[in-house]
Amino acid sequence: MITLLEFEDVKGRRPFGKWFSGLSLEATLRVDIALGRLEAGNFSNVKGVGTGLFEIRISFGPGYRIYFG
Repeated sequence: MITLLEFEDVKGRRPFGKWFSGLSLEATLRVDIALGRLEAGNFSNVKGVGTGLFEIRISFGPGYRIYFG
């Protein structure tokens, strides 16, 4: 099992949390599913985009991407 951590800047701001809280219910559920798959070790939908940077693409609505390292 992989532990996911949320970025927090020096002022205590959490950009992911702010973005996530503004999503619709259906988008929230789809992002939760994608993150749950990552936690379970399923990287089948992950693509490397640079040195140590990866993205998950979620094909829904306008299309969502989650970047992580």
